Amino acid sequence: MGKGEGGLKRALGYYSLTNIVVANMIGAGIFTTSGLLIARLYDPLLMLALWLAGGILAFCGAMSYAELGARYPEAGGEYIFLSRLFSPLPGFLSGWVSFVVGFSAPVAASSLAFSEYLVRAVPPGGTAGDPLLLKKAIALGIILLFTLIHSLGLRSGARFQNVLTMIKILLISGFLFAGFLIGDGSMEHFSGQISGSPPHTRFRSAGWALILIMFSYSGWNASTYVGSEIREPGRNIPRSLITGTLVVTFIYLALNALFIYAIPADEMSGVISIGGLAASKLFGIAADRFFSAFIALILLSSISAYMIIGPRVYFAMSGAGHFFRAAGRVNRFNVPGFSIIAQSLLAVVFVVSGTFDQILTLLGFSLGVFPVLCVIGVFRLRMRGLSVLKMPGYPFLQILFIAASLSILFLTFLERPAESGIALGVIAAGVPLYYLVKRTNPD
Repeated sequence: MGKGEGGLKRALGYYSLTNIVVANMIGAGIFTTSGLLIARLYDPLLMLALWLAGGILAFCGAMSYAELGARYPEAGGEYIFLSRLFSPLPGFLSGWVSFVVGFSAPVAASSLAFSEYLVRAVPPGGTAGDPLLLKKAIALGIILLFTLIHSLGLRSGARFQNVLTMIKILLISGFLFAGFLIGDGSMEHFSGQISGSPPHTRFRSAGWALILIMFSYSGWNASTYVGSEIREPGRNIPRSLITGTLVVTFIYLALNALFIYAIPADEMSGVISIGGLAASKLFGIAADRFFSAFIALILLSSISAYMIIGPRVYFAMSGAGHFFRAAGRVNRFNVPGFSIIAQSLLAVVFVVSGTFDQILTLLGFSLGVFPVLCVIGVFRLRMRGLSVLKMPGYPFLQILFIAASLSILFLTFLERPAESGIALGVIAAGVPLYYLVKRTNPD
């Protein structure tokens, strides 16, 4: 078996890569955002159209990243692309945001969401003590478990990931099939709207809605983060990105159609646990516990995927002298053990402090900036004659992705300036840190 840079083994094939993409995309977002979206959009069909628009944008991004990933099949994703095509500074900033927000915070949020759904599925007895402390303890235990699993080698971690992803797909498929076939829903819900007048800022609300939707789609670029551990990366990176994105787009549209079929718009509005509500409407109250356990299993797969991908970014940055040296250490199982532990510790801080309030907007805005720069990089790749795999649709897919993404970011800033400002502040804080790290690692 071949090796990538820094001693990482090329152990991942097309199947495992596609599973990583699917697992990274399907997480808490799809099961928590639709009720929030309908509360601002008022119209179920508009919400469904925006989920389709999000899938189209994710596909445009995947096509662009396929070309970049084929040219630069190294661990690090956006860090590698931006560093190679522009300069190390924007590459470092993308890695910095990934470390602070992009992976650590979703690990924490998904772990806490797992504990919420687990406690809902299996309520503790009356002597269980403080339920909040119990949920935090469960979340910390999950982080510890996955830190251990993924510190023991990529092969075992990938196998575990494959099993979790297949369970996820089977459970979702069963829910969709049963919901539409025997569930107690109504097609009239598709034409129903929330009573009252929609907000005057509906256009801005659509932009904010797309930020939450694109957060749910985030992960369409997942296989580019583990480029140094992929067999035949020039072939498998593009295939996994495109296949994974198309599969998840179909699943998201089907799930949202089922939510609308199950729940009238007025009852859907503002509900976070939209999946549980849909299950109880379709199959009765008893289905709520079963579906909560089902969501908990789905979140395990997402947590595992974050644990695989994030540390490879910090590993790549350290190898280039753009992050702390310890992040580049490979343990005796040939994985970046220190980076895995560091990411987990930061996730623990999020869990203990509980500072992930309004995290969906913060994450969505933070993760929306650097893909725009990467897609711009496709133009530089072509102009320099460096592309080794010219994907179809150039330059129209790139122009659509860039224009739409910038519009979404602008509208979100107008709609939610506080969270957007925090995200920009995190990015700005990385600039002095870059020069500090550069000074301590002068090559």
